Amino acid sequence: MEEKEKLAEVDSSIEVDVPIDAKEDRADEEYTATNIQVLEGLEAVRKRPGMYIGTTAAPGLHHLVWEIVDNAIDEALAGYCDKIEVTINKGDTVTVSDNGRGIPVDIVAKSGLSGVETVYTILHAGGKFGEGGGYKVSGGLHGVGASVVNALSEWLEVTVHKDGGIYFIKFGRGGKPLDHLKRIGDCNDRGTTVTFKPDDTIFTETTVFDFDIICDHLKQMAYLNKGVKIVVNDDRDVTRKTETYCYEGGINQYVKDINANKGPIMEEVIYCEGRGVYEGNAHITCEVAMQYNESYNPTIFSFCNNIHTHEGGTHEEGFRMAIRRVLNDYARSHKFIKDDQDDFETSDLLEGLTCIISVKHPNPQYEGQTKTKLGNSEVRKIVSQVVGEHLKKFLLENPKVADVIINKLLTAAKARIAARNARESVRRNTGLELTTLPGKLADCSSKDPSICELYIVEGNSAGGSAKNGRDRNTQAILPLRGKILNVEKATIDKVFANAEIGNMITAIGAGVDPEFNAEKIRYHKIVIMTDADVDGSHIRILLLTFFYRYMKELIESGYVYIAQPPLYKVEYHGKKYYAYNDEQLEVIKSKLALKPGYPFQRYKGLGEMDADQLWETTMDPKTRKMLRVTLSDAIEADRVFTDLMGDEVLPRKDFIHKNAKFVKNLDI
Repeated sequence: MEEKEKLAEVDSSIEVDVPIDAKEDRADEEYTATNIQVLEGLEAVRKRPGMYIGTTAAPGLHHLVWEIVDNAIDEALAGYCDKIEVTINKGDTVTVSDNGRGIPVDIVAKSGLSGVETVYTILHAGGKFGEGGGYKVSGGLHGVGASVVNALSEWLEVTVHKDGGIYFIKFGRGGKPLDHLKRIGDCNDRGTTVTFKPDDTIFTETTVFDFDIICDHLKQMAYLNKGVKIVVNDDRDVTRKTETYCYEGGINQYVKDINANKGPIMEEVIYCEGRGVYEGNAHITCEVAMQYNESYNPTIFSFCNNIHTHEGGTHEEGFRMAIRRVLNDYARSHKFIKDDQDDFETSDLLEGLTCIISVKHPNPQYEGQTKTKLGNSEVRKIVSQVVGEHLKKFLLENPKVADVIINKLLTAAKARIAARNARESVRRNTGLELTTLPGKLADCSSKDPSICELYIVEGNSAGGSAKNGRDRNTQAILPLRGKILNVEKATIDKVFANAEIGNMITAIGAGVDPEFNAEKIRYHKIVIMTDADVDGSHIRILLLTFFYRYMKELIESGYVYIAQPPLYKVEYHGKKYYAYNDEQLEVIKSKLALKPGYPFQRYKGLGEMDADQLWETTMDPKTRKMLRVTLSDAIEADRVFTDLMGDEVLPRKDFIHKNAKFVKNLDI
C-alpha cells in the first residue's frame, strides 16, 4: 500500500483557491532546434526512471535486484547456472552472484568496448535478441536491465570469472566507468558477481531493502526453475539471516505449497509438460501443474519466461480450452452429465483449482495495461494440446481421483445454478432489474467515473453523517449494516444471497469475476471507511477479501482506498488539529507547548463525528489522508487471504505468534 500524505491541520485562515495566472505557466513562445534536448548514454534513465522501473519508491528499489537476478536466471534457463546468491550488505548495498558462463569480457565490435562495459553502459545491448544471441529464451528481452541498474546506482561493481581469468570494473554515479575492464587475477571457476548501491538522489523515499520482499520473490524464482539453488543473506545485523530455496519438484511443489492450507481433495498434482514447434525450428515449452482443493476460489498463476503474466493471456486461454474440453468429455462419457444436461461452465471447472502455468517462448509478445498479458496466438494451441493430452491420460489412469474431481464440479455447478436462481427470484419478487441501484445508496450527481467516489461506510450513524457532509456532486455513500459475509468460506450462491454484498455489486456496476467489466465501473475511487478499532479492521479485511476474490481488477487498477479518520482532535486558540496516532498527538502537544492535562478528544468511532467533522477530517480532498490498496504480489496476497480468512486455524495462530510483537495499540 502506498500512502498519500495530507496535512493533518485544518486552518480556516489558509487560502486555498488562489487565482492562477495562465501566462505564468506558459512556455517560451520561441520554439526552435535549440530547444531540442538529446539525452546521451544513460541520461534518459536518470531523467525518467519511472519509464524503466515503474517507480522510485520501494517497489522500484527492489526492482533493481530483480533485474540483476533475472540475468542470472537467464543463465539457468540456458542450462549453465545452478546457484544464485543474493546478499544485502551493511549500508544497504546488494551483491548478486551466479555460477553461469560469465558476461563476455572480449571486445564488442560495434561498441569498441568489452562485453561487460557494453552491457552495463549501453541501453538495448545484450545477448537476448533472438537468433545469434546467447540465449534461447530469456526473461529480459530488451537489454536494458543491467544498464538501468547501473544508471540508477551511486556505484556499481562487476567481477567476472571467465576463461581462467578474473576481470573487474567499477562504475560511478550514473553508470560512468571509472576505468576500463581489467584482468586482476586467475581462476578455475566461472560466474558473475555484481554489487551496487542505489543512488539516494533518485530513490529519495527509501534506499532500505526489505529482506522478506526479496525472499518472497526469489522463492518464486526457485519454484519456477527446478533444481536451481537460490540463497538469500542479510548481513545488516550482527547475526546473519539466511534463507535457501531449491525445489526439485518445481511447479509441482509450488502447487502443493499453495494448497497446503486449502484442503486439497486429492494427493496427486496433475503435471503436464510438452513443447511445440514455432516458426520452423524454434520451440515453445509448456509446463502446467494443477490440483483441486476444498475452497471455492480459483488460484491460477501464469508465467512466461519466469515473468508473472498477472493479466493472463493466450497460455491461460489454451489451458481453459483444454480443461473445458477434456473434463466435459470425461463427465459425459462416464454419465456424470446426462444427454439433456448442459456442460460444465468455466466457473465450475475453476472452482477450488490451484494451477501454475509456465511457458518458455523465444520471442514473447506482451500486451495489456501493464504489458503483462501474453499475446502470442501460437501459444494457445500448444498449451491446449499439451494440457489436453496429459489431463485426459491422468483421468483415465486414475478413475477414483477423476470421480472426486467431477463430483466437486457437479457441486460447483449446482451452487452456480442456485446463485442464478436467487438472482432471478429477486428480479421476479421485486420487479426490479439488477441494474436498479440499492435504496441505501446515496448516489452522487456526476456520471463521470473518473471523478466519482463511493464511500463504503461502517454503520448507519456514520453513514448518515457522511451523507450530510459529502460533496454531493462526486461522492456517493453506501452504509453497511454489520459485517459482510466472509467470502473465503462461502459458496457462490451464499455470496450472491448476501444483501450487503449484493448492494455493493450493484452500486459499483461492473459485475463480478470472471465476467467483471471494468468499463462499467461507476466510481474510480472505492473508499472503505471504518472505525479505527478491531471491529473496523475486521470489516475492512472482509471487504478486501471480497474485492480480491470477486473484483480483483478494482485493486489492480488502483481504485480501492482506505480512509484514514483521525484518532484525536485538539482545539487550541480557535484552530483544530487532528492526529492519526499517538506519536502525532505528542508532536502536536509539543509544537503547541500544551500544558499537561490539556483536554483533547479521542474518537472511538466514525459515529462520534458530525457531518462537518467527518468532511474536514476524512472526506475533504484538500485535507484527507487515504491509503491506496495496491497488488504488488498476487501470489503472496492469495496466501495471506487463505491463511487469515480460510477454514484452517493453524495458519492464523502462526501469523499471530509471528506478528504479535509488532502490535502497539490494541483497541479491544
